[in-house]
Amino acid sequence: MTCPANHPKLNPTVRVTITGAAGNIGYALLFRIASGAVFGPNTPVQLQLLERDNEQSKASLNGVCMELFDSAFPLLTRVITTTDPLEAFEKTQAAFLVGSMPRGPGMARSDLLLANGPIFQSQGEALDQTADRNVKVLVVGNPCNTNAYIAMHNAPSLSPKCFSAMMRLDHNRAVAQLAQKTGKPVCSISGLKVWGNHSNSMYPDISQCTIAGVKATELVDEAWYNDYFLPTVSKRGSAIIKARGKSSAASAASAAIDHMRDWWNGSNGRIVTMAVPSDGSYGVPEGLVCGFPCICTGGGEYEIVKDLPITASGRARLDATIAELVKEHDTVAQLCE
Repeated sequence: MTCPANHPKLNPTVRVTITGAAGNIGYALLFRIASGAVFGPNTPVQLQLLERDNEQSKASLNGVCMELFDSAFPLLTRVITTTDPLEAFEKTQAAFLVGSMPRGPGMARSDLLLANGPIFQSQGEALDQTADRNVKVLVVGNPCNTNAYIAMHNAPSLSPKCFSAMMRLDHNRAVAQLAQKTGKPVCSISGLKVWGNHSNSMYPDISQCTIAGVKATELVDEAWYNDYFLPTVSKRGSAIIKARGKSSAASAASAAIDHMRDWWNGSNGRIVTMAVPSDGSYGVPEGLVCGFPCICTGGGEYEIVKDLPITASGRARLDATIAELVKEHDTVAQLCE
């Protein structure tokens, strides 16, 4: 990488791994990472791209690399392509685990669990062997909460806090619906969180949310929240599959950017939704990878926001999504031994 003499002082290069790099989400993700959208305008990145070991995937990834090269990103120092997870995760500091079988029309979550669990088992083992000890691992491939749980349990030498799953997409979808309903900009909405599992059972909570300084519950009525908002947010992925015949790609990549950027740099005191290993807060069984309200404090650290009030109806919804997570984790227990 060659920079002009007057270029600001650069930070150390960050090694970034993306699995399924030639897929739809990976394609939407790579160019924004290389442009500095995650780690900042003064932080070079080395991309380590993992794809399946077949000719079609390797050819597609080669084409993506040609486009990365042609984009002439000043911050992109090197691109490594491989089919070997050990090489892909070598000294990686930030990993986006995207590669998985996508959910198709009519596909059950149990089908995804059976298809994708072994992928995240092997990737957890590879991370355990070769990744940086402070790596930040964001699981995007679905079912992302349980896949993060599998990867985490197969990387025993890494801290559980190295692992999270992407519920920022649900958070962003909820914010967008509130903005559309109230006619307010998304930047005016704060305090929203999404509890539980990235599934239809998730609980988007607006009880402490404000919109332009006004309580959201004063701006939207209960009927709209129950009859439109909750099902729209929780079933948005299915609606997109029905509309375009494919699962969310650009919006998922954008949410992954948001999640890792805040995790890496801090969320400036804002509450963001992250699915992280439970510390027992809010009655969520310890170790369960669950959506929580978090504040990212910078330096790759986060804290679960404690002692927030939960309404009786909210508690029932939270208990239901926890029960679903427990059932999923029991299903994949053999992959976590």
